[in-house]
Amino acid sequence: MAVTDEQKRRHRRLTAWQRSERVLARASADHTLATRLASLAADAGTVHDLGEWTDVYGDGVVAEVERRTAGLLGMEAAAFFPTGTMAQQIALRCWAGRTKDPAVALHPLSHPEVHERSALTEVSGLRTVHPTTAPRQATADEIRDFPEPFGTLMVELPLRDAGFVLPSWEELEASTTAARERDAVVHFDGARLWECAPHLGRGLPEIAALADSVYVSFYKSLDGLSGAVLAGPESLVEEARTWRHRYGGQVFQQYPAALSALLGLERELPRLPSYVAHAKVVASAFAEGFADSAVPWSRVHPEPPHTHQFQVWLPYDADVLDEASVSQAEETGVTLFRRWSPAPSGPPGLSFTEVTVAAPGLEWTATDAKEAVAQFVARLA
Repeated sequence: MAVTDEQKRRHRRLTAWQRSERVLARASADHTLATRLASLAADAGTVHDLGEWTDVYGDGVVAEVERRTAGLLGMEAAAFFPTGTMAQQIALRCWAGRTKDPAVALHPLSHPEVHERSALTEVSGLRTVHPTTAPRQATADEIRDFPEPFGTLMVELPLRDAGFVLPSWEELEASTTAARERDAVVHFDGARLWECAPHLGRGLPEIAALADSVYVSFYKSLDGLSGAVLAGPESLVEEARTWRHRYGGQVFQQYPAALSALLGLERELPRLPSYVAHAKVVASAFAEGFADSAVPWSRVHPEPPHTHQFQVWLPYDADVLDEASVSQAEETGVTLFRRWSPAPSGPPGLSFTEVTVAAPGLEWTATDAKEAVAQFVARLA
């Protein structure tokens, strides 16, 4: 089969990122199969007894992930799912059946609306409504005064496509209270909930307690292979297990994903606050670096970041910025930015990228970040 141009570009990007000596974060998908498997085999024994039999349809190590996650979130029970899309769709379907209302209030930039091909509607027969279209979390007044009825409020924490933005703790409390004043239940899309605690100023159990159910992911922030958990009341989780089987999510064996999830909870979760704190340093340095450069306009959003992830916006075509990014990685061994995307709206020639600061980024000083920005901008001339 012929190799497409996009496949060639992807191979070039992955090769450049993998060979870079300086990166702000290393994504799990950047590694070869051999590297990933060897790492899992070497480390998994530190978090689970590898002398146990493999899991079969959700027992063993998978059940351990469920117990561990429910405890971390302070929830009664939890169920492991192969994908967050499935976990969340089933949660919202279950709540719709219990509230007798198929309407789900969520943000138009939330994951189900942007990245799931209308699955809530096409697969589960649900209907979505939007208390706000502003690129931020909905306020309590917008939820309380929304003119249409809804049975469930879904809150994505953080709202990734708006720039990984979070409300304040007081705003989150108020918005969940407003939903319950309307007799609606609250579900948190917590794919990245793990890194929200520093901004909200509360621990995970206290955050999760504001919701009736929570979904969390293991690969987005915890470097897992895949997998997600839905946590909530025992009765809801048991119902979700039934729908998981119906949706084809009752996987025979999932021990690689489950072991990597336990490793993420053990190793990455305690370090996330340091990533969040250092992301503020890097973002500030980026803003200063672009302000001092020949770039006519730039934006770091939000400033400061609410989590360890944020956006950078520049007035160039995405292809131009991608080439500058890959060239910098190839020529200097420094990966500053990864993929750029055209702005979803507005005039042409405006693009943005997402920046993640993880363990490798802790080695970067503000001076390092500014120098890397200067090297990047030089490739735009």
